[in-house]
Amino acid sequence: MRSDALATSSVFEANRARGAVRFEVQLREGVTRRGTLHESGSLRVRFPSPEDQGLSGVFVNTAGGVAGGDNFDIDVTAGQGSRLTLTTAAAEKVYRAPGPAAQLNIALQVGAEAHLSWLPQETILFDRARVQRRFDIALDEAASLLLCEIVVFGRTAMGERMEQGEFVDRWRLRRGGRLVFAETVRLDGNIGAKLARSAIAKGGAAIGTALIVPGDEALVERIREASESFAGEVGISAWNGVAMARFCAQDAARLRADMMAVLARTGAALPRLWLN
Repeated sequence: MRSDALATSSVFEANRARGAVRFEVQLREGVTRRGTLHESGSLRVRFPSPEDQGLSGVFVNTAGGVAGGDNFDIDVTAGQGSRLTLTTAAAEKVYRAPGPAAQLNIALQVGAEAHLSWLPQETILFDRARVQRRFDIALDEAASLLLCEIVVFGRTAMGERMEQGEFVDRWRLRRGGRLVFAETVRLDGNIGAKLARSAIAKGGAAIGTALIVPGDEALVERIREASESFAGEVGISAWNGVAMARFCAQDAARLRADMMAVLARTGAALPRLWLN
């Protein structure tokens, strides 16, 4: 490697964003309150307003987005009996990556009789973005979870599409110490052509997943009652006490509307930022 290329590589590495948030919430006298909190780098979490029983947190990335080589770690523990809702201040943008992929690592632990809602706004991948994301979730047998993610391949409102890049999404869910759900989605290379295939996205630019625990056939039927209102494709199933809804739509706005319709059927309270 030439000296100028080495210099460019070292400058690129020195300018990569690093961020980490680790905190816990606990139930105190019937009210969820924040416990220990550690923040570093460009990642922050804020708790904007007091609530009657539960607690809401909002993640803020002061780096202004995610680029190749960035590394972000989130570690959250919801203690026994607590109720926590997490979202983001805005859609997270993942920019073009000339070098290594960005790394996003999320670890969630939910104690007995506790509930965690993970409801970030959309993740938008620019053309030639590269990102690898990992979820590791540990639930007590008596805990409940609502985890929703929306990924948009390009800024469709601006007429932009993601053509090339890398998106790896690894989810692992353990309940009572047992692995009950494991999935890895990998799209790389000519992503635009792959999304155009009927068996993948049929030309759609937005995909989403809602993971609901506990979930059963009664919940599935309740959600299916809203199927005539869906603007995109929505499929839902339940197995072993877990329910999952899959979404695919032509753009983020349609998918977001479908996601909100599904969440309404679960009785979930949406973060205020989703409604602005």
